[in-house]
Amino acid sequence: MNQPITKEHILSALEKVKSPLSLHSILEGQYLKNVSVCDNIAKLNFELHPHEQGIQKSLESQINTALTPLGLKEYKVEFSILDGKHPPAVAASVESHMKSVIAVASGKGGVGKSTVAANLAVALAKLGFQTGLLDADIYGPSIPLLMKKVGSQPLATPQGKIVPLENYGLKLMSVGFVTEPGQAIVWRGPMIHKLLEEFFKKVEWGDLDYLVIDLPPGTGDTQLSLSQLIPLSGAVIVTTPQDVALADVEKCVKMFEKVHIPILGIVENMSYYLCSRCGERDEIFSHGGGQKAAEKWGYHYLGAIPLKTQIREGGDSGLPFVEQNLNSQESQAILEIAKQLKDRVKPVEKIHIHKT
Repeated sequence: MNQPITKEHILSALEKVKSPLSLHSILEGQYLKNVSVCDNIAKLNFELHPHEQGIQKSLESQINTALTPLGLKEYKVEFSILDGKHPPAVAASVESHMKSVIAVASGKGGVGKSTVAANLAVALAKLGFQTGLLDADIYGPSIPLLMKKVGSQPLATPQGKIVPLENYGLKLMSVGFVTEPGQAIVWRGPMIHKLLEEFFKKVEWGDLDYLVIDLPPGTGDTQLSLSQLIPLSGAVIVTTPQDVALADVEKCVKMFEKVHIPILGIVENMSYYLCSRCGERDEIFSHGGGQKAAEKWGYHYLGAIPLKTQIREGGDSGLPFVEQNLNSQESQAILEIAKQLKDRVKPVEKIHIHKT
């Protein structure tokens, strides 16, 4: 006769289940509120804070994986959501030091903002700077794909810090690393604010010359939260060449002015198409919208990045174009933008991020 399964067996199995947000065991994080077992039938009750609703499916999957080998006749897992907005802080005692934090923004989606942010970060690393890349696009994280890290998860230290992933000389963090691939994130402002706070306070960024932040498109909670959480050195606005893009640039400009974040300049992406066979230049999406926007609002025009098949292919394959073809005309354009940013970012002594 098989030995009866006890509560201790269940707790031992659950020690391996970790919260994707804190990377702590669900036992250490006090998610488990009650467990009962009788005649090899178990019932488990868990509690989540509102900002943690997005990790429920990940926890359910891990719990099922942990409990299945025990051979229970039946088990039932229930989750409830607490009324409070903030989970208890994870204790740690290390600081991160950042000289400059650059946000990459756009007035609307589809302009290649994330591709620009990823290649810009790689370019800064190529110029010899210690660089990090933070994917703050909560609803549509692209950095895991662009950096060839889909399905990867960061590790945690015994002190409760999150160790960022690394690739192409960059330190990387994204909500896509702590949620299931393809999972829809349905969070309100306070939840987004708390997650971003943890990305700064709990991630072991170390000493960085630049942290590049890929913002979601438009104007919303993420942009507001960042302006409250950390002193941004400035923002780069990415647009396409069409005149209609001016309206979207205006919204971005007004938002950053309202929260007192300097605008470092405007980048015109997909500026023109250069035929790889004949070398003929074709301005598919018109030309000059970015420069017109910069002139209209009195900001610096950083330059243009052409539309090129290899840039798109590099994004799909997780190999940034600057990394694969540094000497190309397109990579040199991105490097030139990075050099301009280096000169335009006002030096600060250090941004200290305390782990509390």
